Amino acid sequence: MDELLLSVNLIWVMLGTILVFFMHAGFAMVEAGFTRSKNAVNIIMKNFLTISLGGIVYFLCGYAIMFGDSVGGIFGISGFALNGVDDLSFFIFQTMFAATGATILSGAVAERTNIFAYIGVIILMSLVVYPVVGHWVWSGQGWLTDLGFVDFAGSTVVHLTGAVAAFIAAVMVGPRLGKYENGRVNVITGHSIPLGALGVFLLWFGWFGFNGASTLAADPELVPNVIANTFFAAAAGVVATSFYTKFRYGHIDGSLTLNGALAGLVGITAGAANVSIIGSIIIGLIAAPLLVEGVRFIEWKLKVDDPVGAIAVHGICGVWGTLAVGLFDSNGQGLFYGGGLSLLGIQAIGVIATIAWVSVSVAAGIFIIKAFVPLRVTVEEEIAGLDVMEHGAPAYEFQDIFKSSAVRGETFAHRLTHFGKTQNTVQQEEQHI
Repeated sequence: MDELLLSVNLIWVMLGTILVFFMHAGFAMVEAGFTRSKNAVNIIMKNFLTISLGGIVYFLCGYAIMFGDSVGGIFGISGFALNGVDDLSFFIFQTMFAATGATILSGAVAERTNIFAYIGVIILMSLVVYPVVGHWVWSGQGWLTDLGFVDFAGSTVVHLTGAVAAFIAAVMVGPRLGKYENGRVNVITGHSIPLGALGVFLLWFGWFGFNGASTLAADPELVPNVIANTFFAAAAGVVATSFYTKFRYGHIDGSLTLNGALAGLVGITAGAANVSIIGSIIIGLIAAPLLVEGVRFIEWKLKVDDPVGAIAVHGICGVWGTLAVGLFDSNGQGLFYGGGLSLLGIQAIGVIATIAWVSVSVAAGIFIIKAFVPLRVTVEEEIAGLDVMEHGAPAYEFQDIFKSSAVRGETFAHRLTHFGKTQNTVQQEEQHI
């Protein structure tokens, strides 16, 4: 019976690993759909490189820093390249999480970032930034664990960490051309809401493994509760966002409502094993207005260009989900369950510490990367699209534009008019940059 139980638990964790891996297809589709068609190949390549390169770096160093023997509860120092590590199933499950935290960056800096600079940030995230936060919370030896911090599946460890890194990177890279002009904030629409919707469904599907398999065992009581909470928080996020955008803007906004599902999912991730279904619905309902107003605040007030809303979804809703555990924990620690303010205060400490560490480490890392690789592509490359300029081929059949231009002997600047730019506009943008 013991061997059978071990096998069942192993199958459950491996199934969760597969589902979390499949979430990367969702990230790729969301980011590609919410950005312009001329950058779709670039988005897809970044997502493939994130899971692949990030996984290798995490194997070599990241896992050891996250789960190795602790130095003062801050970071680990053993198990590099899995030396002395026996539990391969736990390692590969955690590898998928590490890649998920890193890939949040991709959408926030889309359409203008040099791919080699992006690769540098992914190495930084997988090597040290994410593993240090993970050590604090999930290693069993971290200082936040000793305080009693609760983050079941990663509202802070994965999502807030990725969002803060995305925010710092987006600020340092700068906005896309044409996003902010003469005091105006211009909307740059994505090319395919259906593609984005497919991505959200894939992420929602994969999230059942993300949260469900974080039990690390096929517990017949805990697993159904976690999956139920995961579903209902996302459902509440969709419903609340649709109604809120109707009230706020006079119509049900498609892209924001799709992100509303993700807002609910991020919000429930910290407390999926600790709250009731009613609590999960309330968490999803509150995540919705936080998302909508967060996107507006980041884009309009802070002037930070985030094409897919990743910072609001994973950052603001990650903070909310982490703090919500201190309110709705049904094991007697939540404020609304007679637990007082103790857990809420501990959750706030974890949020503040994570924001501080990620901000400093990512900013320092990007300054170093900037010394070797330009953060942005050139003006010409950004206008023409990164698919052709960085990968040699577009995602869709636009080759006839370039072929007909070549036949006429037009200059490169003149060919850019096919992307809605005049030669004078190109020159003006070059001077502005």
